[in-house]
Amino acid sequence: MRIVLALGGNALLARGQALTAENQRENIVKAAASIASIAKEHEIVIVHGNGPQVGLLMEQNSAYQEYSPETTPYPMDVLGSQTCGMVGYMLQQELRNINAELNIATLVTQTQVSKDDPAFANPTKFVGPVYTEERAKEIMAESDKIFKADGEYYRRVVPSPMPTAIVEKQQIETLLNTGNVVIACGGGGVPVCAEGDRLVGVECVIDKDLTGELLAETINADLFIILTDGSIYRNFGKEDQAEMKVATPEGLSHFNFPAGSMGPKVDAVCKFVESGRGNAAIGSLFELDRIITNEAGTLITQGEGIEYY
Repeated sequence: MRIVLALGGNALLARGQALTAENQRENIVKAAASIASIAKEHEIVIVHGNGPQVGLLMEQNSAYQEYSPETTPYPMDVLGSQTCGMVGYMLQQELRNINAELNIATLVTQTQVSKDDPAFANPTKFVGPVYTEERAKEIMAESDKIFKADGEYYRRVVPSPMPTAIVEKQQIETLLNTGNVVIACGGGGVPVCAEGDRLVGVECVIDKDLTGELLAETINADLFIILTDGSIYRNFGKEDQAEMKVATPEGLSHFNFPAGSMGPKVDAVCKFVESGRGNAAIGSLFELDRIITNEAGTLITQGEGIEYY
C-alpha cells in the first residue's frame, strides 16, 4: 500500500519542551520506531511540520541582525528549506539506526502557490518572536512586514495560501518506485510561485496537512494518515465525548471542529477521501501499525454516518 504520513508537531517537540537538538532527537527516535515498523511492508512518504523550527531560526536571525545590522534576515522560504534538511536528516538517520535495511531519502521539496490566492490579502499566520507594540510599529514603518496583536505582545503575520502543485512530484515517484522511504514536503514544502517561466520563493506558510493531502492525491496514495495526539472525538473534552472509529465526510460535516487544531486536519482527510483515491485516517503516531488495520484512530472513508468505539 502507498501511504502518505503527515507528522504533527508532537512528533518533533512535545508541548512545553525546549526546542533543543537533544529534545528533538529524542522525539524523532520514537517517531522513527513507529514508522519503521510498517516501512518494509508499504511505500511510505513522510511529511513533517516545521513551525517551531522556523520560529527559532527567525529569532536567531533577528538576534544576529541586532549585532550586525547590515546582515539582513534570510527569507522564510530559505528558512523553510533549512528545516527540511535538519528534520529530514534526523528522521532518515534514526530510521536507518532502527533498520539498516531501509533505504531512506530526504528531498527538499517546493510547493507552488498562486499569487492570486486571497490569503495574500489577509495575512493571519503568526510566525517568529514576540515584540512590544512600539517595536512592532517601528519594524512595520521600516519594512513591508505586518504585525498583529497576539495576546499582550505583537508577532509578525504572513499569508497561508492553498498549495496548488508539488514541484518535485516526479522525483518523489522515482524514489518510491526504487524502494525508498521518502521524506518530502517538510513544513508543507518550500513555498514558491511562478513569475513567468521562473519559480521564486514566497514569504508565507503552507499548511502541512493540506500539502500532505495534495501530495497523496498527486502520487495516487492508497491511504493518507495525519498523525497527531489521537483520534477524532465527538464533543472532545466534555463528559459525553466519544471516540470515532469510522467516519465519513458526510458524517463529519455535522460537527464544528476547532479551526486552530482538529478543523484543518478533518478538512484535509475529507478532501482526500472525496477525491476518490483512497481512505484517510487520523490517530496517534504511537499507534500507527494499528491505525492501518483500523484497530486505533479514526478511519475516514466514503459513505454516510459515524461509528464509535
